Amino acid sequence: MDDVVLKDQALTLWTKGQEHHLRGDFSRAIELYTESLGLYPTAEAYTFRGWAYSFQGRIDEAIDECKKAIAVDPTFGNPYNDIGSYLVMKGRLDEAIEWLEKAKTASRYEPRHFPYMNLGRIYARRGMVLHAIREFEAALEIHAGEPTCLSALGQLRGALN
Repeated sequence: MDDVVLKDQALTLWTKGQEHHLRGDFSRAIELYTESLGLYPTAEAYTFRGWAYSFQGRIDEAIDECKKAIAVDPTFGNPYNDIGSYLVMKGRLDEAIEWLEKAKTASRYEPRHFPYMNLGRIYARRGMVLHAIREFEAALEIHAGEPTCLSALGQLRGALN
């Protein structure tokens, strides 16, 4: 089979994996992502397989999947953000900041405001209020009206008074 056919089949499997993933059937989603990767490796399939692993508490494996995604396509921002999020779960905030900063500069990334929000949460947790405000404001420049950012900004600005 040619690459176009393999890529189309892989995309179909990845899409089915997403459907199972969103229904909470993580085991089946992982199977479909794995089948997709066997046909045509993509950064998306690695990232989403990692995300499914994270829902199973397999955080180290999730991080490994994101690193595979980056190796396939370093312009894809989602795995950088996801690694940052997983490191936050593990309490490794300094490392998380590095990955989230990389996510902010990735050329191919949606939803682009997530790493700003995640950095805002880290800085708020550390008591770095002005840094946190700056990150949440940047997120709102990208995604105006985002309720989590608006709420966080209200709390942070209240802390300044």
